[in-house]
Amino acid sequence: MPTPNASPVSARSTEADLAACDREPIRVPGAIQPHGRLLVLDSQSLEIVAFSANWQSGEMEQAAAFLRERELDALAVGASAQSLGAAHVGQAVFDASAHRTADHLIAEFEPALPSKGNEAPIYSLMRVFLPQLQEAASVDALSQLAVAEMQRLTGFGRCLLYRFDENGHGEVLAQAIDEGYDSYAGHHFPAADIPQQARDLYLLNRFRLIADANYQPVPLHIAEASLRAQDIDLSQSHLRSVSPIHLEYMRNMGTLASASASIVIEGRLWGLISCHDHAPRHLSIPTRRACEHLGQLVAMQIQSKAANTLVAERLELRKLTLEIVAQLADSDETLQHLVREASLLLRITRAAGAAVVLDDEVWSVGDTPAKAEVLQLAEWIAGMGDEVYQSDALAAHFAPAAAYVAKAAGVMAISISQVHRHLILWFRPEIVQTVTWAGEPRKAATPSADGRIHPRLSFESWVEHIRGRSQPWSEAEQGVAAELRQALIGIVLRRAEEMAAVATELGRVNKELEAFSYTVSHDLRAPMRHISGYVDLVVGQEGEKLSERSLRYLTHVREASAFAGQLVDALLDFSRMGRASLKRRNVDTHMMVSDLIKELSRAERGRRIEWSVDPELPALYADALLLQVAVRNLLSNALKYARSRETTRIAVRGVRLPDGDGLEVEDNGVGFQMKYADKLFGVFQRLHAAEEFEGTGIGLANVKRIVERHGGSVWARSEVEAGATFGFVLPRADAPATATDVDSGEEDDA
Repeated sequence: MPTPNASPVSARSTEADLAACDREPIRVPGAIQPHGRLLVLDSQSLEIVAFSANWQSGEMEQAAAFLRERELDALAVGASAQSLGAAHVGQAVFDASAHRTADHLIAEFEPALPSKGNEAPIYSLMRVFLPQLQEAASVDALSQLAVAEMQRLTGFGRCLLYRFDENGHGEVLAQAIDEGYDSYAGHHFPAADIPQQARDLYLLNRFRLIADANYQPVPLHIAEASLRAQDIDLSQSHLRSVSPIHLEYMRNMGTLASASASIVIEGRLWGLISCHDHAPRHLSIPTRRACEHLGQLVAMQIQSKAANTLVAERLELRKLTLEIVAQLADSDETLQHLVREASLLLRITRAAGAAVVLDDEVWSVGDTPAKAEVLQLAEWIAGMGDEVYQSDALAAHFAPAAAYVAKAAGVMAISISQVHRHLILWFRPEIVQTVTWAGEPRKAATPSADGRIHPRLSFESWVEHIRGRSQPWSEAEQGVAAELRQALIGIVLRRAEEMAAVATELGRVNKELEAFSYTVSHDLRAPMRHISGYVDLVVGQEGEKLSERSLRYLTHVREASAFAGQLVDALLDFSRMGRASLKRRNVDTHMMVSDLIKELSRAERGRRIEWSVDPELPALYADALLLQVAVRNLLSNALKYARSRETTRIAVRGVRLPDGDGLEVEDNGVGFQMKYADKLFGVFQRLHAAEEFEGTGIGLANVKRIVERHGGSVWARSEVEAGATFGFVLPRADAPATATDVDSGEEDDA
């Protein structure tokens, strides 16, 4: 990095290992730079406990007396150094400043330079530079203004402004250079050039000067026996000595003097303004303060511009969010509707592709990976539990993404449900980035023959092509994705509430209809029997007097009333099945099926019927009477619809699934079209004319009701003229009770 203010060392140390930079106690170097002098006083007694070795005889006492005459109580622990004015010590005048640590008062004295009055750097900074800074239209523009002003203030030959990325690498945004200096415009410096400890000090001490890279450190001498030089914290000292490794780094760059001002935004080191010169260069305290203020002004202006840009971007994206939400509210409010507005869905995050995932279904727009790849990625993202997930280098975290990096090098996703796999994903393609480094970043240090590690020697341009990354997702884009997630959750919850209300109302209506059908069925039985009975009486008593036509009419009436009676009985049975409590026990289905086959075969003596029964039918945990009704209906249906076959073949098989056990009945009858499969289990639903196949149209509805009362499920599959298969599965005895069981007041006879 142009000013990697790495690690200070003790005065007794002339060498240090670069590998130990991050472990060195850099805040307590035990030495200072020689262009100033330092006193360390006890925080309470103000007695001298340590001093730099460059004081002349008698000068320390005068300096200490000057300090004791000042109001020092206002100095807070950890606060920046405060100016104490001019101090006359011996024949010299010093600019004095002091700051307080937890244990000590540390005072620094630097030779005073003549005041420039109204031409002082701070005045020109405010009068000329600040208005220009406020008019800058972009970060690049204000960066260029900042380096030009910093060069004017300091006179250094090269001034750079660079910012740090999320990995700590620095990117040069602007530079001002004199002839004879290497240009680093657009270059990057690796994060390793500035150890983390040095970055922390840049936050604490906002301006740093190294006046001469060839200086000899001035050690601290101890005046109190119990104290060590390494116990004195110089973190906020402007004179703090730096590591000889850093001085070597400077010399490798051809730099003998350097200065840097921190750009701190929201407590984070955003970047630095760094200055270099081929010759030693000292800066006065007023100039240094102006440079520090310049860094603060630049930080405030960058923060202001970033905030304004963020607000404008969020407002624009929020408009798109409102459009999406409004269109969903006007539709059926399903997430699938999002892909119908492809432009909006892509524009809201500036993505090249997007996908809506609802469990195992995927609806996509734009450039996206294949469905199976999207489902795999959605499963991985959902497993992390993040409300909003984003990455601009997906393959680095999710290895399978390397296969589709051209379409989805970056992804951002929001999860709508914590229970189901309901996500919206946005994709960005790979953008190959070309980065010009100031020296190869992987060669930041080189070992010597004696085992020491030296800072890198080369700062020649080194170009790297970075693959597998997309354009990063901005803060505004991540924010609008989170807002969209909240809006969609609100829509889904509202929809769920409406559906719950509808379900409650349907339940109430169903109960009323069930009670009504029971009452009607019960009350219609007697009239149907009366009609049939009176017809028999008329035919018996008056038959000889009636014409053949009248007898035929009465026969039709009797048959119709008989069918109506059967229909009423079936409807009554159907109603009872929804009202009676379940009495479950383990049922021997093999014995039950055998008995039903014998019963049904007696009624079909003239037919050729081949029964095939699985010898290992599972025992089912069910109400025995209702289960028998369901199986009888399935077997009767098989016999009825295979009647036209020369040989009727019916197979009964056991079904064993993870969620329960059941039975399946297959026949070789007329079959049906699968598009009507759901219709079969409805009340009074028929696929064939009554003249072809007798029946009330309630049998399969009874099967479904019985099975669902037990918490199970039914199915049917067929091909026309190729037979049909009907089956069901019931929960096992150890399965938790269903809501249907609880509502019906189930009794357990197991």
